[in-house]
Amino acid sequence: MAKPFVKWVGGKSQLLEEIRKKYPQKIEKYCEPFVGGGAVLFDILQKFQPKEVLINDINNELINTYLQVKNHCEELINQLNELQTQYKKLGQEDRKVLFYEKRTRYNTLKVNGDELENLEKATLFIFLNKTCFNGLYRVNSKGLFNVPFNNAKNPLICDAENLRLCSQVLQNVILKTGDYKECESFIDEKTFVYIDPPYRPLTQTSAFTSYSENQFLDKEQIELAQFIDNIAKKGSTILASNSDPKNSNEDDNFFDNLYSNFEIERVSASRMINANPEKRGAINELLITNIASIF
Repeated sequence: MAKPFVKWVGGKSQLLEEIRKKYPQKIEKYCEPFVGGGAVLFDILQKFQPKEVLINDINNELINTYLQVKNHCEELINQLNELQTQYKKLGQEDRKVLFYEKRTRYNTLKVNGDELENLEKATLFIFLNKTCFNGLYRVNSKGLFNVPFNNAKNPLICDAENLRLCSQVLQNVILKTGDYKECESFIDEKTFVYIDPPYRPLTQTSAFTSYSENQFLDKEQIELAQFIDNIAKKGSTILASNSDPKNSNEDDNFFDNLYSNFEIERVSASRMINANPEKRGAINELLITNIASIF
């Protein structure tokens, strides 16, 4: 089975069993406006083989990497294999030097935006994801990737078998970069839409991470709820996920009020990105859906 080829904060691999319970019986048309690591995407592609699929993300470099996996998989594998061989021959200090050299090169390519270098950029995107701290993707205010080196002893930089499987299932998928609202014209009454936006921070200190140069605050969450209302009126089947504010404040009804016309279920998830392992633990997340009212 194809599985996500990058680690992504907020990835849904651990919640798949709960999310699967919300799938409609048949999925012929699928849209994911915030694709991220794609755990739900790859699950649906293989379980339902939908005829029409659109995925989108505001992160240009993430979508470029999907495109390279889809269209230039063998060349990508060759470049990753070379990096993996080089990395494994080095001692820890030299690995760290290599990491920062490749991070600088990646940021140079990101700023230049030369499409002829998209394959190299995707190679470095995956390499950095496998060798940086906790697999984070974080950029500074200038849009430069700034996650530090991780001391992993034997990271799997090139998972050739999985990349080939991912490439196969992505062949009929339309990939877009941009605002999630641009997906609306694709969505109709036949579409199952999974919406996994940047989560509302549970605390101010948990709001440090930026996955693109664009912030997603309460104003943006309210705009997203309006988008969800709009596509619900088209008759689409919708499943959305988000953080549960009640983890830190029992009286915070932000999402309960925002999605009062939808079914809301609280499910347990593990927090995996905290630097302190003792602070990684089970918290609730929200699954928001109109499926119960449709079927």
